[in-house]
Amino acid sequence: MYYAILAYHQEGVVQSWTEEEDQALMTELLEVNDRLVAQKSLGPAARLGPTEQAVTLRGKGEGMVIDGPFAETKEQLLGLYVVDFPAIDGAIAAARDLRRANPTAVYEIRPILLYLPGATLETRAED
Repeated sequence: MYYAILAYHQEGVVQSWTEEEDQALMTELLEVNDRLVAQKSLGPAARLGPTEQAVTLRGKGEGMVIDGPFAETKEQLLGLYVVDFPAIDGAIAAARDLRRANPTAVYEIRPILLYLPGATLETRAED
């Protein structure tokens, strides 16, 4: 079964890290990433951009676009992983590995009821 591991953190804390601190953390997280890929358990993963660049679409009909993330919380959703394990215990173990690398983050694990991989996205230069 596919599970989403949603990574939450206080955005201001993450943005306050030096480039070296951020790179050290990413090195540890990528070790977990590589291990999960080798196990054939990791699907797409993404580090999201700042919430100040986010918008939310809500409301009836065409909806209204509102600046900012969808919820006012202490932590913001800053990234996600899609993993494949027979039971939630495997996804919890993967989230624990991620938390060992980034102990100040909060990880929410949720079953994915529908997974559509879509097209492989290539990085494009800004127009």
